[in-house]
Amino acid sequence: MYEDKTADNIQTDLLGNITDDYDKTIGYSTYDLLKSFAIEESDIYKAISSAIDMIDVDNLTGADLEKYVYQRKGLQRKVGSFASTNLTVNGTGTVKAGALFETSAGLQFACIEDTVISGSGTIPVQALEIGSSYNTPANTITEIPATIQGIISCTNLSTVTNGYDGESDDKLRGRYYDMLRNPITSNNKYAFEAWAKEVTGVGNAKCFPTWQGANTVKVVIINSNMQIANQELIDEVQNHIDPKGVQDSNGNWSTWGTGLGEASIGSYCTVDTATGKAINISATINKDSNYTDEQIKQEITDAVNKYFAEIALDENNAYVSYARIANILFNADGIKDYSNLTINNGNSNISLSLTNDLCEIPVLGDVNLIDA
Repeated sequence: MYEDKTADNIQTDLLGNITDDYDKTIGYSTYDLLKSFAIEESDIYKAISSAIDMIDVDNLTGADLEKYVYQRKGLQRKVGSFASTNLTVNGTGTVKAGALFETSAGLQFACIEDTVISGSGTIPVQALEIGSSYNTPANTITEIPATIQGIISCTNLSTVTNGYDGESDDKLRGRYYDMLRNPITSNNKYAFEAWAKEVTGVGNAKCFPTWQGANTVKVVIINSNMQIANQELIDEVQNHIDPKGVQDSNGNWSTWGTGLGEASIGSYCTVDTATGKAINISATINKDSNYTDEQIKQEITDAVNKYFAEIALDENNAYVSYARIANILFNADGIKDYSNLTINNGNSNISLSLTNDLCEIPVLGDVNLIDA
């Protein structure tokens, strides 16, 4: 706002306000005295500009952003979480808490409690660092970097999916804007969506009021990687909003709808996750010989997944755009040109259902790149 208020510009303005009856050249007292004042005044304008920036949430980052949104809306940044899983180990011996296991890429997991193994068994392990980078496919945690007496081998039989990155500035700012644009009043739909998004690991949420009649609410969530949530995260959000408690022999829940969570008494909330809609891509490409097939396919995969994350549970983008996929291929390193692009065997947009019966997010299926 005050970029033009430099010391030199202020000095020029000040000199212009003094009659030419005075000598205003460099070295004379009029010039030198005003120069000193201009320097100080420039610093004042810098401070004013900085103060103005501090009341614009779009200019804030880190701790300043956290302080701003907390003071105004009570929002707190969601911390990330450690990926964890049960590791199957073979051998006979004791695996101590802290014993390390890792993937071939060097992602390390530590045992979190002493476990005696006889022949074969499972141990609980947790990533050494917070974040989604520790989410890894099944059968990839197979290395034992330091010998554990009696233990021969290890593997994770299931995919690891519960590692989440800490909330970024953009995500936190987005939740702040959501609260401004969609005010929470009592038990309205925006309240349920906000409550879901408060939980670490939730990336987006959509609320369906009266989905099974009066006083029933369905909340569909996806994880912070903008993918289908696992049961652990679903249960965590359920307990945060409206814990169901224990089910009796007649199918009734002990605490459901009783107001023990964020939802008020009489609101029966059911939390679920989205359904993945497979999106298969096929195209004929003219390759750049400087790139391998694997490199090209990986670049396309990464770009498409990034695009899918942008539109997951977005009412304004409830379709996979044929043009966006085409643009990804057009701009990909390693592809000189392409033709015969199809998504799900067609050349049109793919709609995504966002209803309480079927709430879909796009999931990348096959990527078939054929040499021209």
